Amino acid sequence: MAARWVVLAAVMLVWQAWANWRQSSFFPPPSAIVAQMHQLWFSGPASHLWLTSSAIGNVLPSLGRIGGGLAVAVAVGGPLGIAIGRSSAVSGYLDPLLNFGRSLPTVALVTVFLVVFKLGDQMEVAFIAFGTVWPILVNTIDGARSVDPLQAETARVFRLSAGQRLTRLVVPATLPKFFAGLRLSVSLSLVLMVIAELTGSTSGIGYQMNSASQSFNLPVLWGGIVLLGILGYAMNAAVLGLEHYVLTWHRGARRFTN
Repeated sequence: MAARWVVLAAVMLVWQAWANWRQSSFFPPPSAIVAQMHQLWFSGPASHLWLTSSAIGNVLPSLGRIGGGLAVAVAVGGPLGIAIGRSSAVSGYLDPLLNFGRSLPTVALVTVFLVVFKLGDQMEVAFIAFGTVWPILVNTIDGARSVDPLQAETARVFRLSAGQRLTRLVVPATLPKFFAGLRLSVSLSLVLMVIAELTGSTSGIGYQMNSASQSFNLPVLWGGIVLLGILGYAMNAAVLGLEHYVLTWHRGARRFTN
């Protein structure tokens, strides 16, 4: 862990030295970017957790849209993936439709979502949900199909009910693949959030970055990019922590079998 931070610090020092030497308006030094981020988002009063009005009006709405979109994607992709993965008949009928749907470039459909939902949070959440549901859905289907046939037959021999087979066999077998899809969706949600907010939103990180680019305020633009990277790292770490907690049994089972 220390070595990773040393590498990051070295890269920042090189960037700082290069930017001071080149004096490029397109690549401001990290010190200027951090100072701009602090002033813009994290210099508020302690009563507001040091968040400024800009952070409350732009960063928090973006996080809310990401959370709403991912919640819809999980609520739809998880149960639907298990249902499709456990039924060969349903899977056979829906596979062409699923392959077609996940092949559609979500970015190209942003105008369709604008027409259907109009401008606003509803459109942005729906756009994020549509784009992030596919990794969750496809991986959950794959996980549900990977249930050990011998274990499934044993469950039938012991006459476990359908609900017991679902909770004790199917869901545990599906969870590793589900979390793999969720990690992909978390990273994708940041990209889709920015795209949705660039199309006409009146708040959010993407909106603020768009305004900064139009006014040629490069430190604010780079500050938005750095903030997105930090948010992506934090969200991925949170999912990995949840996966580590939920799948403790899975790692133990793999060590036992190995």
